[in-house]
Amino acid sequence: MPAPELVIFDCDGVLVDSEIIASRVEARVLTEAGFEITPEELASRYAGLTFKDILLSIEENAEAPLQATLIDRAESEVDRKVRKDVKAIDGVHEAVARIPLPKCVCSNSSHDRVEAMLTRTQLLSLFNGHIYSALETPTRQPKPAPDVFLYAAEKMGAKPENCFVIEDSVHGIAGAKAAGMRVIGFTGGSHIQPGHADLLMEAGAETVIHRFQDLIAVLAALTEWTEDA
Repeated sequence: MPAPELVIFDCDGVLVDSEIIASRVEARVLTEAGFEITPEELASRYAGLTFKDILLSIEENAEAPLQATLIDRAESEVDRKVRKDVKAIDGVHEAVARIPLPKCVCSNSSHDRVEAMLTRTQLLSLFNGHIYSALETPTRQPKPAPDVFLYAAEKMGAKPENCFVIEDSVHGIAGAKAAGMRVIGFTGGSHIQPGHADLLMEAGAETVIHRFQDLIAVLAALTEWTEDA
């Protein structure tokens, strides 16, 4: 790989500790609708998916029809909670600020939600407005489809093979790998369960970090390793 051209960050569970908030809301909504599930179970099985795709997966595997109105209800409650309570992941401000490369955010969440969370956590200015939501791509296909990653690379003028992606979910890693990008797994969010790092490696992450203090060194090491290979 030549010198990296772009570093792409997932938002939920990577930049901000929002996955645990969403999991609690969505688990409660599902349980009240008759599909009992804990926030931990939901995060383990479905982290990185939109709530719509979570519903579709549950209906397919459990043969339990769920009302589509649950989507609007869950999304509205998650929006309200994250705008009020979300916090930045420890060490993320310093790590992102130190990256001497173009950087952007690729998320399955809406642009408005991502912008609100990054504003609340004082991260927005570090990305110079480069936020890409899967909902705003031409196809509107969320991760694990590669579309949002490819869309961001095109907009940022980077070749996919020269991009690094920081992801906390198996579905996100699948999308980044399908886009032809290199992936670093991240396990620093509150929603992460034991054994998750192994799942990220199995999904295609080249390595996994638990804290942002290690990101700069890992990016440098992976770049040097490829150049020497």
